[in-house]
Amino acid sequence: MNGALNRAVDTKEHLEMIYVDGRGSMSKRRMRVVEVRENHVLAYCYNRMRVRSFRKNGIMSVYPYKERKDVVNG
Repeated sequence: MNGALNRAVDTKEHLEMIYVDGRGSMSKRRMRVVEVRENHVLAYCYNRMRVRSFRKNGIMSVYPYKERKDVVNG
């Protein structure tokens, strides 16, 4: 995980992550990593539209963001 986060700082690649906050609420976030610290990751969160701090131990998974096309049923 640290490798993907550090690489994203240099490449400015957008990532998606599954995150569990301190209260146990799970969310899926799209982000651009700004800085990786010892216990936290600073990232621009596209869900909240601002820079946020995420605890590393709350990050369940992180992977490259791939834009999805809407699928029309019918």
